Amino acid sequence: MLLRARLLRLLVHSTVASVGSTAAVFAEEAQRWQTNLSPGVTAVGQKVYDLHMDILILCVVIAVLVFGVMLYALIAHRKSTGRKPAQFHENTKVEILWTAIPVVILVAMAFPATSTLIEVYDSSDAELDVMVTGYQWKWKYEYITPQGETVSFFSAMSTPQAEINNEQMKSEHYLLDVDEPLVIPVNTKVRLLITASDVIHSWWVPALSVKRDAIPGFINEAWTKPLKVGTYRGQCAELCGRDHGFMPIEVKVVEQGDYQLWLAAKQQEAGKLKSLMAQSFGLEEMVLRGEKIYNSSCMACHGGEGEGGLGKAIRGSTVATGDMEKHLRLVISGVPGTAMQAFGGQLNNLDLAAVVTYQRNAWGNNMGDSAQPIDVYKAKKEQ
Repeated sequence: MLLRARLLRLLVHSTVASVGSTAAVFAEEAQRWQTNLSPGVTAVGQKVYDLHMDILILCVVIAVLVFGVMLYALIAHRKSTGRKPAQFHENTKVEILWTAIPVVILVAMAFPATSTLIEVYDSSDAELDVMVTGYQWKWKYEYITPQGETVSFFSAMSTPQAEINNEQMKSEHYLLDVDEPLVIPVNTKVRLLITASDVIHSWWVPALSVKRDAIPGFINEAWTKPLKVGTYRGQCAELCGRDHGFMPIEVKVVEQGDYQLWLAAKQQEAGKLKSLMAQSFGLEEMVLRGEKIYNSSCMACHGGEGEGGLGKAIRGSTVATGDMEKHLRLVISGVPGTAMQAFGGQLNNLDLAAVVTYQRNAWGNNMGDSAQPIDVYKAKKEQ
Protein backbone atom coordinates (compact mmCIF):
# COMPACT_ATOMS: atom_id res chain seq x y z
CA MET A 1 0.00 0.00 0.00
CA LEU A 2 2.84 2.41 0.91
CA LEU A 3 4.73 1.60 -2.30
CA ARG A 4 1.57 2.17 -4.35
CA ALA A 5 0.90 5.53 -2.69
CA ARG A 6 4.46 6.72 -3.36
CA LEU A 7 4.32 5.64 -6.99
CA LEU A 8 0.98 7.36 -7.51
CA ARG A 9 2.24 10.59 -5.90
CA LEU A 10 5.36 10.46 -8.10
CA LEU A 11 3.18 10.00 -11.19
CA VAL A 12 0.93 12.93 -10.23
CA HIS A 13 3.83 15.29 -9.49
CA SER A 14 5.63 14.42 -12.72
CA THR A 15 2.43 14.92 -14.72
CA VAL A 16 1.77 18.33 -13.19
CA ALA A 17 5.37 19.42 -13.79
CA SER A 18 5.30 18.38 -17.45
CA VAL A 19 1.78 19.39 -18.37
CA GLY A 20 1.41 22.53 -16.24
CA SER A 21 -1.84 24.40 -16.51
CA THR A 22 -3.49 21.72 -18.72
CA ALA A 23 -3.27 19.06 -15.99
CA ALA A 24 -6.79 19.80 -14.75
CA VAL A 25 -8.19 19.27 -18.24
CA PHE A 26 -6.48 15.90 -18.58
CA ALA A 27 -7.70 14.90 -15.12
CA GLU A 28 -11.29 15.62 -16.17
CA GLU A 29 -10.89 13.56 -19.34
CA ALA A 30 -9.34 10.70 -17.36
CA GLN A 31 -12.45 10.53 -15.20
CA ARG A 32 -14.78 10.69 -18.17
CA TRP A 33 -13.00 7.95 -20.11
CA GLN A 34 -11.27 6.11 -17.28
CA THR A 35 -10.25 2.52 -18.01
CA ASN A 36 -9.13 1.52 -14.52
CA LEU A 37 -11.27 -0.31 -11.99
CA SER A 38 -13.46 1.67 -9.61
CA PRO A 39 -13.54 0.85 -5.88
CA GLY A 40 -17.27 1.58 -5.79
CA VAL A 41 -19.10 2.06 -2.49
CA THR A 42 -18.52 -1.27 -0.73
CA ALA A 43 -15.69 -2.53 1.48
CA VAL A 44 -15.17 -5.61 -0.68
CA GLY A 45 -15.02 -3.40 -3.78
CA GLN A 46 -12.22 -1.38 -2.13
CA LYS A 47 -10.36 -4.61 -1.35
CA VAL A 48 -10.65 -5.77 -4.96
CA TYR A 49 -9.41 -2.37 -6.14
CA ASP A 50 -6.46 -2.40 -3.69
CA LEU A 51 -5.53 -5.95 -4.73
CA HIS A 52 -5.71 -4.96 -8.39
CA MET A 53 -3.45 -1.94 -7.88
CA ASP A 54 -0.90 -3.83 -5.74
CA ILE A 55 -0.56 -6.65 -8.26
CA LEU A 56 -0.48 -4.22 -11.17
CA ILE A 57 2.44 -2.34 -9.57
CA LEU A 58 4.19 -5.64 -8.81
CA CYS A 59 3.80 -6.69 -12.46
CA VAL A 60 5.17 -3.34 -13.64
CA VAL A 61 8.22 -3.68 -11.34
CA ILE A 62 8.87 -7.23 -12.58
CA ALA A 63 8.51 -6.12 -16.19
CA VAL A 64 10.95 -3.22 -15.68
CA LEU A 65 13.53 -5.50 -14.04
CA VAL A 66 13.24 -8.32 -16.59
CA PHE A 67 13.24 -6.12 -19.67
CA GLY A 68 15.95 -3.93 -18.10
CA VAL A 69 18.25 -6.93 -17.73
CA MET A 70 17.43 -8.05 -21.27
CA LEU A 71 18.15 -4.59 -22.69
CA TYR A 72 21.41 -4.34 -20.76
CA ALA A 73 22.52 -7.76 -22.03
CA LEU A 74 21.65 -6.85 -25.63
CA ILE A 75 23.61 -3.60 -25.48
CA ALA A 76 26.58 -4.54 -23.26
CA HIS A 77 27.19 -7.95 -24.82
CA ARG A 78 26.60 -7.17 -28.48
CA LYS A 79 28.89 -8.70 -31.09
CA SER A 80 30.24 -5.34 -32.31
CA THR A 81 32.06 -4.84 -28.99
CA GLY A 82 34.00 -8.05 -29.52
CA ARG A 83 32.07 -10.08 -26.98
CA LYS A 84 32.28 -13.85 -27.35
CA PRO A 85 29.22 -15.94 -26.42
CA ALA A 86 29.68 -18.15 -23.39
CA GLN A 87 29.55 -21.87 -24.05
CA PHE A 88 27.71 -23.75 -21.33
CA HIS A 89 24.93 -26.31 -20.99
CA GLU A 90 22.69 -26.49 -17.93
CA ASN A 91 23.20 -24.37 -14.86
CA THR A 92 21.59 -25.79 -11.76
CA LYS A 93 21.69 -22.52 -9.79
CA VAL A 94 20.04 -20.52 -12.59
CA GLU A 95 17.34 -23.16 -13.14
CA ILE A 96 16.55 -23.25 -9.40
CA LEU A 97 16.37 -19.45 -9.26
CA TRP A 98 14.12 -18.97 -12.28
CA THR A 99 11.79 -21.65 -10.92
CA ALA A 100 11.79 -20.63 -7.26
CA ILE A 101 11.39 -16.87 -7.71
CA PRO A 102 8.17 -17.09 -9.85
CA VAL A 103 6.76 -19.67 -7.40
CA VAL A 104 7.38 -17.35 -4.45
CA ILE A 105 5.81 -14.43 -6.33
CA LEU A 106 2.72 -16.46 -7.32
CA VAL A 107 2.23 -17.77 -3.78
CA ALA A 108 2.56 -14.23 -2.40
CA MET A 109 -0.11 -13.07 -4.88
CA ALA A 110 -2.36 -16.07 -4.20
CA PHE A 111 -2.86 -15.45 -0.48
CA PRO A 112 -4.52 -12.00 -0.67
CA ALA A 113 -6.35 -12.96 -3.90
CA THR A 114 -7.82 -16.11 -2.34
CA SER A 115 -8.89 -14.39 0.87
CA THR A 116 -10.59 -11.62 -1.14
CA LEU A 117 -12.31 -14.15 -3.40
CA ILE A 118 -13.61 -16.08 -0.39
CA GLU A 119 -15.10 -12.86 0.98
CA VAL A 120 -16.71 -12.02 -2.39
CA TYR A 121 -18.62 -15.32 -2.29
CA ASP A 122 -19.49 -15.29 1.43
CA SER A 123 -23.16 -14.28 1.51
CA SER A 124 -23.79 -15.60 5.03
CA ASP A 125 -25.23 -13.45 7.82
CA ALA A 126 -27.24 -11.34 5.38
CA GLU A 127 -29.72 -8.93 6.94
CA LEU A 128 -32.00 -8.74 3.90
CA ASP A 129 -32.76 -11.17 1.04
CA VAL A 130 -33.87 -10.02 -2.40
CA MET A 131 -34.86 -12.41 -5.19
CA VAL A 132 -33.80 -11.01 -8.58
CA THR A 133 -35.38 -12.56 -11.69
CA GLY A 134 -34.42 -11.57 -15.21
CA TYR A 135 -37.06 -11.27 -17.93
CA GLN A 136 -36.74 -9.98 -21.49
CA TRP A 137 -36.29 -7.02 -20.91
CA LYS A 138 -36.95 -6.18 -17.30
CA TRP A 139 -36.07 -7.28 -13.77
CA LYS A 140 -38.36 -8.57 -11.05
CA TYR A 141 -37.45 -7.89 -7.42
CA GLU A 142 -38.96 -9.83 -4.52
CA TYR A 143 -38.10 -8.74 -0.98
CA ILE A 144 -38.20 -11.44 1.67
CA THR A 145 -38.61 -9.53 4.92
CA PRO A 146 -37.72 -10.89 8.39
CA GLN A 147 -41.46 -10.97 9.15
CA GLY A 148 -41.97 -13.41 6.26
CA GLU A 149 -43.85 -10.87 4.13
CA THR A 150 -43.03 -10.55 0.44
CA VAL A 151 -42.93 -7.34 -1.57
CA SER A 152 -42.44 -7.74 -5.30
CA PHE A 153 -42.44 -5.51 -8.36
CA PHE A 154 -40.99 -5.27 -11.87
CA SER A 155 -38.38 -2.76 -12.95
CA ALA A 156 -38.26 -1.70 -16.61
CA MET A 157 -36.45 1.01 -18.55
CA SER A 158 -38.27 4.36 -18.43
CA THR A 159 -36.36 6.22 -21.16
CA PRO A 160 -38.98 7.82 -23.45
CA GLN A 161 -39.34 6.34 -26.93
CA ALA A 162 -38.83 9.86 -28.35
CA GLU A 163 -35.25 9.88 -27.01
CA ILE A 164 -34.54 6.46 -28.49
CA ASN A 165 -35.90 7.61 -31.87
CA ASN A 166 -33.74 10.79 -31.71
CA GLU A 167 -36.86 12.96 -31.64
CA GLN A 168 -35.73 14.83 -28.51
CA MET A 169 -32.53 15.46 -26.56
CA LYS A 170 -31.04 12.55 -24.63
CA SER A 171 -31.41 12.77 -20.86
CA GLU A 172 -28.46 12.60 -18.46
CA HIS A 173 -28.99 8.90 -17.77
CA TYR A 174 -30.12 7.86 -21.24
CA LEU A 175 -31.14 4.15 -21.32
CA LEU A 176 -30.25 3.81 -17.62
CA ASP A 177 -33.37 5.17 -15.88
CA VAL A 178 -36.06 2.75 -14.70
CA ASP A 179 -39.63 3.11 -13.50
CA GLU A 180 -39.13 1.13 -10.27
CA PRO A 181 -35.58 1.08 -8.84
CA LEU A 182 -34.34 -1.48 -6.35
CA VAL A 183 -34.22 0.20 -2.91
CA ILE A 184 -31.90 -1.08 -0.19
CA PRO A 185 -30.73 0.37 3.15
CA VAL A 186 -27.19 1.67 3.65
CA ASN A 187 -24.72 -0.31 5.82
CA THR A 188 -26.86 -3.42 5.46
CA LYS A 189 -25.65 -6.74 4.04
CA VAL A 190 -28.09 -7.64 1.27
CA ARG A 191 -28.09 -11.14 -0.23
CA LEU A 192 -29.21 -11.29 -3.87
CA LEU A 193 -30.70 -14.56 -5.12
CA ILE A 194 -30.39 -14.24 -8.89
CA THR A 195 -32.19 -16.30 -11.54
CA ALA A 196 -34.03 -15.85 -14.87
CA SER A 197 -37.35 -16.89 -16.38
CA ASP A 198 -36.46 -17.14 -20.08
CA VAL A 199 -32.84 -16.76 -21.25
CA ILE A 200 -29.51 -16.09 -19.55
CA HIS A 201 -29.15 -12.57 -18.16
CA SER A 202 -26.49 -11.02 -15.91
CA TRP A 203 -27.15 -8.60 -13.05
CA TRP A 204 -24.27 -6.11 -12.98
CA VAL A 205 -23.87 -2.96 -10.88
CA PRO A 206 -20.16 -1.99 -10.78
CA ALA A 207 -20.45 0.44 -7.85
CA LEU A 208 -21.94 -2.32 -5.66
CA SER A 209 -19.29 -4.86 -6.74
CA VAL A 210 -21.91 -7.31 -8.00
CA LYS A 211 -21.96 -9.15 -11.30
CA ARG A 212 -23.71 -12.50 -11.37
CA ASP A 213 -25.32 -14.52 -14.17
CA ALA A 214 -29.09 -15.07 -14.05
CA ILE A 215 -29.71 -18.57 -15.43
CA PRO A 216 -33.16 -20.18 -15.86
CA GLY A 217 -33.59 -23.05 -13.42
CA PHE A 218 -30.63 -22.03 -11.24
CA ILE A 219 -30.26 -19.60 -8.34
CA ASN A 220 -26.90 -17.83 -8.02
CA GLU A 221 -26.03 -15.94 -4.86
CA ALA A 222 -24.32 -12.58 -4.55
CA TRP A 223 -24.22 -9.93 -1.86
CA THR A 224 -23.49 -6.28 -1.32
CA LYS A 225 -23.15 -3.91 1.60
CA PRO A 226 -23.13 -0.31 0.38
CA LEU A 227 -21.47 2.18 2.68
CA LYS A 228 -22.74 5.34 1.02
CA VAL A 229 -26.22 6.67 0.22
CA GLY A 230 -26.83 7.32 -3.48
CA THR A 231 -28.18 6.04 -6.78
CA TYR A 232 -26.10 3.43 -8.59
CA ARG A 233 -26.74 2.15 -12.09
CA GLY A 234 -25.85 -0.93 -14.09
CA GLN A 235 -27.06 -3.07 -16.97
CA CYS A 236 -27.67 -6.63 -18.01
CA ALA A 237 -24.17 -7.82 -18.94
CA GLU A 238 -25.28 -10.82 -21.01
CA LEU A 239 -26.37 -10.75 -24.64
CA CYS A 240 -29.96 -11.79 -23.90
CA GLY A 241 -31.50 -11.03 -27.30
CA ARG A 242 -32.53 -8.09 -29.41
CA ASP A 243 -32.91 -4.87 -27.38
CA HIS A 244 -30.53 -6.33 -24.79
CA GLY A 245 -29.23 -2.78 -24.25
CA PHE A 246 -32.70 -1.73 -23.01
CA MET A 247 -32.43 -3.67 -19.74
CA PRO A 248 -30.91 -1.25 -17.19
CA ILE A 249 -30.58 -1.61 -13.44
CA GLU A 250 -31.04 1.21 -10.94
CA VAL A 251 -30.34 0.78 -7.24
CA LYS A 252 -31.16 3.44 -4.64
CA VAL A 253 -29.26 3.17 -1.38
CA VAL A 254 -31.09 5.06 1.37
CA GLU A 255 -30.95 5.53 5.12
CA GLN A 256 -32.53 2.80 7.24
CA GLY A 257 -35.46 5.02 8.25
CA ASP A 258 -36.20 5.98 4.64
CA TYR A 259 -36.05 2.32 3.64
CA GLN A 260 -38.60 1.36 6.29
CA LEU A 261 -40.94 4.11 5.07
CA TRP A 262 -40.53 2.95 1.46
CA LEU A 263 -41.16 -0.69 2.43
CA ALA A 264 -44.30 0.24 4.40
CA ALA A 265 -45.59 2.24 1.41
CA LYS A 266 -44.97 -0.73 -0.89
CA GLN A 267 -46.80 -3.09 1.46
CA GLN A 268 -49.72 -0.66 1.66
CA GLU A 269 -49.74 -0.38 -2.14
CA ALA A 270 -49.84 -4.19 -2.44
CA GLY A 271 -52.82 -4.35 -0.08
CA LYS A 272 -54.63 -1.64 -2.02
CA LEU A 273 -53.96 -3.44 -5.31
CA LYS A 274 -55.34 -6.67 -3.86
CA SER A 275 -58.61 -4.95 -3.02
CA LEU A 276 -58.73 -3.29 -6.45
CA MET A 277 -58.51 -6.66 -8.18
CA ALA A 278 -61.86 -7.61 -6.68
CA GLN A 279 -63.58 -4.61 -8.29
CA SER A 280 -64.85 -3.74 -11.76
CA PHE A 281 -63.82 -0.65 -13.69
CA GLY A 282 -65.13 1.45 -16.55
CA LEU A 283 -63.73 1.34 -20.06
CA GLU A 284 -62.02 4.74 -19.90
CA GLU A 285 -60.33 3.98 -16.58
CA MET A 286 -59.02 0.64 -17.86
CA VAL A 287 -57.72 2.20 -21.09
CA LEU A 288 -55.78 4.87 -19.17
CA ARG A 289 -54.21 2.27 -16.88
CA GLY A 290 -53.57 -0.10 -19.78
CA GLU A 291 -51.69 2.56 -21.75
CA LYS A 292 -49.10 2.87 -18.96
CA ILE A 293 -48.69 -0.91 -18.80
CA TYR A 294 -48.38 -1.16 -22.58
CA ASN A 295 -45.69 1.54 -22.73
CA SER A 296 -43.55 -0.22 -20.11
CA SER A 297 -44.13 -3.87 -21.04
CA CYS A 298 -45.25 -4.15 -24.68
CA MET A 299 -44.10 -1.15 -26.69
CA ALA A 300 -40.51 -2.36 -27.18
CA CYS A 301 -41.75 -5.29 -29.29
CA HIS A 302 -45.08 -4.10 -30.71
CA GLY A 303 -44.28 -0.42 -31.35
CA GLY A 304 -45.61 2.83 -29.93
CA GLU A 305 -48.65 2.76 -32.22
CA GLY A 306 -49.18 -1.00 -32.26
CA GLU A 307 -47.50 -1.15 -35.67
CA GLY A 308 -45.29 -4.12 -34.79
CA GLY A 309 -41.55 -4.63 -34.89
CA LEU A 310 -39.91 -7.51 -33.11
CA GLY A 311 -43.46 -8.66 -32.36
CA LYS A 312 -46.50 -8.72 -34.61
CA ALA A 313 -48.68 -5.68 -35.18
CA ILE A 314 -51.56 -5.24 -32.74
CA ARG A 315 -53.27 -2.45 -34.64
CA GLY A 316 -55.98 -4.08 -36.72
CA SER A 317 -54.84 -7.62 -35.79
CA THR A 318 -57.27 -10.53 -35.63
CA VAL A 319 -56.26 -11.09 -31.99
CA ALA A 320 -57.03 -7.55 -30.75
CA THR A 321 -60.24 -7.34 -32.80
CA GLY A 322 -61.36 -10.91 -32.19
CA ASP A 323 -62.55 -13.00 -29.25
CA MET A 324 -61.51 -11.43 -25.92
CA GLU A 325 -60.98 -14.81 -24.19
CA LYS A 326 -58.44 -15.84 -26.84
CA HIS A 327 -56.76 -12.46 -26.50
CA LEU A 328 -56.48 -12.90 -22.73
CA ARG A 329 -55.10 -16.44 -23.04
CA LEU A 330 -52.47 -15.27 -25.53
CA VAL A 331 -51.22 -12.50 -23.24
CA ILE A 332 -51.29 -14.78 -20.18
CA SER A 333 -49.50 -17.77 -21.74
CA GLY A 334 -47.46 -16.19 -24.54
CA VAL A 335 -46.41 -18.07 -27.66
CA PRO A 336 -43.73 -20.75 -27.07
CA GLY A 337 -40.75 -20.52 -29.40
CA THR A 338 -41.30 -16.83 -30.18
CA ALA A 339 -40.42 -13.51 -28.55
CA MET A 340 -43.99 -13.28 -27.20
CA GLN A 341 -43.53 -13.80 -23.48
CA ALA A 342 -46.04 -15.19 -21.01
CA PHE A 343 -47.21 -12.23 -18.94
CA GLY A 344 -49.38 -14.28 -16.58
CA GLY A 345 -46.58 -14.31 -14.00
CA GLN A 346 -45.29 -10.82 -14.74
CA LEU A 347 -48.44 -8.70 -14.43
CA ASN A 348 -51.19 -8.88 -11.84
CA ASN A 349 -54.80 -9.56 -12.87
CA LEU A 350 -55.77 -5.88 -12.89
CA ASP A 351 -52.85 -4.83 -15.10
CA LEU A 352 -53.38 -7.77 -17.46
CA ALA A 353 -57.03 -6.81 -17.89
CA ALA A 354 -56.07 -3.15 -18.40
CA VAL A 355 -53.44 -3.79 -21.08
CA VAL A 356 -55.75 -6.11 -23.02
CA THR A 357 -58.50 -3.49 -22.83
CA TYR A 358 -56.09 -0.83 -24.10
CA GLN A 359 -54.95 -3.00 -27.02
CA ARG A 360 -58.55 -3.64 -28.03
CA ASN A 361 -59.48 0.06 -27.97
CA ALA A 362 -56.36 1.88 -29.20
CA TRP A 363 -55.09 2.85 -32.67
CA GLY A 364 -58.50 2.49 -34.30
CA ASN A 365 -59.29 -1.01 -33.00
CA ASN A 366 -62.26 0.50 -31.08
CA MET A 367 -63.81 -2.78 -29.91
CA GLY A 368 -65.66 -0.99 -27.10
CA ASP A 369 -65.26 -3.91 -24.67
CA SER A 370 -63.39 -4.01 -21.38
CA ALA A 371 -61.63 -6.92 -19.66
CA GLN A 372 -61.90 -7.09 -15.88
CA PRO A 373 -59.64 -8.69 -13.23
CA ILE A 374 -62.20 -11.45 -12.71
CA ASP A 375 -61.95 -12.32 -16.41
CA VAL A 376 -58.21 -12.75 -16.09
CA TYR A 377 -58.66 -14.87 -12.97
CA LYS A 378 -61.03 -17.20 -14.81
CA ALA A 379 -58.77 -17.39 -17.86
CA LYS A 380 -55.82 -18.39 -15.66
CA LYS A 381 -57.87 -21.13 -13.99
CA GLU A 382 -58.72 -22.59 -17.39
CA GLN A 383 -55.06 -22.79 -18.48
